[in-house]
Amino acid sequence: MAEAETPGIAGCLDRWTKEGADEAVAAVMALLDAVRSSKAETIAGLQADIKAAAEELKRLDSEPYGALSAACDMFVRYVRRGGVADDQPAQFPALKRRLVGRATRFGDICRGARGAIATLCQDFLLDGCTVLVHGHSPPVLDALRLAATRGKRLLVLCTEGRPDGAGLRLAGELAAAGVPARVLLDSAVAYSMGQVDVVLVGADLVAETGGVVGGVGTYQVALVARAMGKPVYVAAESYKFARLYPLGQKDIEQGGGRDVDFGDVPVPAGVDVEAPARDYTQSKYLELLITDLGVLQPAAVSDVLLHLSM
Repeated sequence: MAEAETPGIAGCLDRWTKEGADEAVAAVMALLDAVRSSKAETIAGLQADIKAAAEELKRLDSEPYGALSAACDMFVRYVRRGGVADDQPAQFPALKRRLVGRATRFGDICRGARGAIATLCQDFLLDGCTVLVHGHSPPVLDALRLAATRGKRLLVLCTEGRPDGAGLRLAGELAAAGVPARVLLDSAVAYSMGQVDVVLVGADLVAETGGVVGGVGTYQVALVARAMGKPVYVAAESYKFARLYPLGQKDIEQGGGRDVDFGDVPVPAGVDVEAPARDYTQSKYLELLITDLGVLQPAAVSDVLLHLSM
């Protein structure tokens, strides 16, 4: 993409974000704008513009390879899958329309992902059940709100750890939607797991292995759930599928350190605080992935990514 156009893609991201799209979906819509406005005159040139725009957006990701970056990579793969071998100038207008059509479809998929996931989650949120959630996941929140509108009586246990207050925020939003919610210290997950029927968590990324990168603590919640025979379901948008192969926790990029407020208890002199933001949960601890592509076995993620690469 021409250097003069670079501020344009950042401006598109900002505009879509201000219109209410989350960061990853805003990036996809910005890329769709870039496809439509590209001045390239060949498919090869148009695809080069798309790739350059995606790389520019990835540099704006708020996390080290977060959902925005994964969505950009998925967009590029999805659109390229509609490429053609013949790139004659006379055929370019029709070929560009075809490529724009694919890009538009991908944008529509991303924008409708949360609604699709919320609907699919209803089969796993039975009336009268107790649900344990971890972190602050918009798809999980939407699914629980939808269950309430359908008259399901749920009790939601929202784990709370520091420093971001995700559990408190989620519990407040659920209470405002009329969903009974209780804040649970994350150190009490094992203590309370016996009363839990279902664990429902979101994800920052879904690795090709079928495991998930999520808010720190997701891994230990899944370990406790597996030990006590409780199913763990992951509600995650397909644009978060990523070509990642974590072998352990130290393979997860964390970015800069996070400040932790311990209230009236000061950190003793000479003591460091480790506050990772994310961890990795292996697929063997997960029951199913509930996505906008359907309810998937974790092993199906690699098939989806392979299909998009062909």
